[in-house]
Amino acid sequence: MSTQTIDTMPTFTTSLVWFRRDLRMSDHAALYYALKQSKQVYCVFVFDRDILDVLLADGLQQDRRIEFILAAVAELDAALRAAGGALIVRQASAQHDIPLLAAELGATAVFTNHDYEPMANERDAIVRQQLEQDGRQLLTYKDQVIFEKEEVLSQANKAFSVFTPYKNAWMHKLSGADGDFYLKAYPVESYLTQLAAPLQRKQSALPTLASLGFSKTNLSMLRIPTGMSGAAQLLDDFLPRLNQYGDTRDYPATKGPSYLSVHLRFGTISIRALARVAMESMHAGQGGRGAPVWLSELIWRDFYFMILHHHPRVVGHAFKPEYDAIQWENDTRADQDFAAWCEGRTGYPLVDAAMLQLNQTGYMHNRLRMVTASFLTKDLGIDWRRGERYFAERLNDFDLAANNGGWQWAASSGCDAQPYFRIFNPVTQSEKFDPEGKFIRKYLPQLAGLPNKHIHAPWKCPLAILQENKIALGQDYPLPVIDHAEARQRTLLRYAVVKKKPQ
Repeated sequence: MSTQTIDTMPTFTTSLVWFRRDLRMSDHAALYYALKQSKQVYCVFVFDRDILDVLLADGLQQDRRIEFILAAVAELDAALRAAGGALIVRQASAQHDIPLLAAELGATAVFTNHDYEPMANERDAIVRQQLEQDGRQLLTYKDQVIFEKEEVLSQANKAFSVFTPYKNAWMHKLSGADGDFYLKAYPVESYLTQLAAPLQRKQSALPTLASLGFSKTNLSMLRIPTGMSGAAQLLDDFLPRLNQYGDTRDYPATKGPSYLSVHLRFGTISIRALARVAMESMHAGQGGRGAPVWLSELIWRDFYFMILHHHPRVVGHAFKPEYDAIQWENDTRADQDFAAWCEGRTGYPLVDAAMLQLNQTGYMHNRLRMVTASFLTKDLGIDWRRGERYFAERLNDFDLAANNGGWQWAASSGCDAQPYFRIFNPVTQSEKFDPEGKFIRKYLPQLAGLPNKHIHAPWKCPLAILQENKIALGQDYPLPVIDHAEARQRTLLRYAVVKKKPQ
């Protein structure tokens, strides 16, 4: 939240709430503070051309995230209208349009929630400067994390770089005297009468995908619940499964996760609501190991936001600088291997099924994110930044902090990362986490007839069984692009530039 308190801040005649990655009406920090301190409050969402045009330039005319946002914006607008307000929806460069809109509305303050990404910080600095030049204010608040920036520090008053002590300090802070404050929902509903009525001259119909420059995807066919109602639906579905989360979360063929990551990304549900669910379950002695394991995943999210804030250099560079000395494969063969990885043609069924899941749905199971990232960096020897960018383009729930943190963890270059000498074996990972091959069969139906024993490594399958199932390796399914055992030895040599004795 802002350094100013609610009691000392002035009362504004007209304010503007700028929605971004917080597309909900309830438990919304910026909306709450604006309503509580203003006589009338307008609300706006900008389809930012500075972002959309980059996606289009990269050839992403189809992007499920744009459809997801459109649906969430429509539901948010409907909720605001039901409460007497509306959502002004613009298509422009946000850094220029927000100050102009504030001036048009006569808003002396723009309220919004913190963002932590470097480019977003640059945008907000420009908006702040333009507003201040016009005698207006930009007021920002913590909303998308429980603890941010310098709120959880070591006893030496420094930022953590290892997760477990960070988690312990995080939990200690939450269990302190002010713990309830950090998880308390903002009572937006008590102040909705301050919403300004819709202004027809400022409000136009919601844009279409076509007007934004995008074409329809398979989002509706995937039946991904969208908006605030979709997030609530998924949470209700997850609660009966929370007790088993710790035991089921690693198995991609099992309905184990909450599937709320995309909703957290776009803020259609509050992080405080999810953390409260976990904490209440733990305090009530319910949820078994499921609730604490799930809460730990939410803490990882805070951790990576904190790392990005303190170490913005991780965008493009290794958290551990010495890892930038690694010489990655960078020739024609590497390009071919990268294409095979992207397209699910590596010859390793679990890796390929995971990449096909990503390409076809925009989602990838968390265990498989680790497996595929390890395979790209430590089997194929390809720079983690190439994989990070591919995930950034394809993941519905792409979040810079978490995506960067996850990729650097897999490449051993990040904070509290997997040691470089621990290299996932894609076959044993498959045998352990998809033992019956259910996940593989879903995305690689050409292998469906293989016995469980052979589906994880078809190249080891007896020829008679392959022929019985009409599988010709190299035609119906590719041979492995690389031998894992040989790749492991090359990886150990590649990482020798940062070799340290195992702890």
